[in-house]
Amino acid sequence: MDNDNQIDKNNFLYQRYRYLGKYTPQNLLFNANLQEFSERVCHLSNLQTSGKISSQKCYEEIELLWQQLTQSFKALISDEFDVTE
Repeated sequence: MDNDNQIDKNNFLYQRYRYLGKYTPQNLLFNANLQEFSERVCHLSNLQTSGKISSQKCYEEIELLWQQLTQSFKALISDEFDVTE
């Protein structure tokens, strides 16, 4: 029963939505990365709003997450157009 509660809790806290766009492995992976980015930004915003972290720290963390998302996007785009077979 405890394992079921943990699964329900994780599904509630870390919801994943299915991808509705044009299917490619790169698009699917970027969508997962984008959902994770969105979730983490939401958590950081909540921490800042509740006074747990400063506005500056929140901004710096979101900036770092944005850079990681941008690098991920660039890597996935370059993989999409890599035609080495």
